[in-house]
Amino acid sequence: MTFSSPEAVPSSSAVAARLESVRRRIVAACRASGRAAGAVTLIAVSKTQPPEAIEAALAAGQHVFGENRVQEAQGRWTGRRDRLPDLELRLIGPLQSNKAADAVALFDVIETLDRPKLADALAAAGARAGKPVRVLIQVNTGAEPQKAGVPPAGVAALIDHARSAGLMVEGLMCIPPAEEAPGPHFALLRKLARRHGLGTLSMGMSGDFETAVRFGATHVRVGSSLFGERKGPETPSSD
Repeated sequence: MTFSSPEAVPSSSAVAARLESVRRRIVAACRASGRAAGAVTLIAVSKTQPPEAIEAALAAGQHVFGENRVQEAQGRWTGRRDRLPDLELRLIGPLQSNKAADAVALFDVIETLDRPKLADALAAAGARAGKPVRVLIQVNTGAEPQKAGVPPAGVAALIDHARSAGLMVEGLMCIPPAEEAPGPHFALLRKLARRHGLGTLSMGMSGDFETAVRFGATHVRVGSSLFGERKGPETPSSD
């Protein structure tokens, strides 16, 4: 990411204020839905953000972050791990099977498992590293051909395959189509999770995380509402 001027980098105070605002909105959405105030975890989407923004978020008490690309995340987080024992990193972007070992080494949770080949690669990488691999199944609720994710009809088979391979399947993740109301997609993901006894629902981004909370999200992925709009190309896999 390239910033055109120093003003493009969010200040520490701005990041802290935005974090507090988003946290308050999450709590309010939980209460409005009859859920406990701490029922939802905020994932700060840190992809493409400058070091100053990351440090500001850390200083404000944010310790759960989402990244889209393994290589970019390695450069951003590898050196911070030693001083941040409570840091949790979650991969929220598409993952190639040949990057599975790097992903397992860096991330605490892979949220974008969407095919058996990737499940096998993650399981093999985890076995070599002696590390349990925690995953979410990404569901393509909108049947969008350009978007990653298993179709709803394929969720059961992929869960079975992943579990047989030794992966820890914790829940489901989705990204609704941008041009559609998100509610029906969140409802579908919740239905699938309940059907398969899964407790984690990663859904909702800056524009719809309060709706996601209403539909049972346990994790929301928020980027632009925390750090401001980013320059450069975006992928449909994140906020």
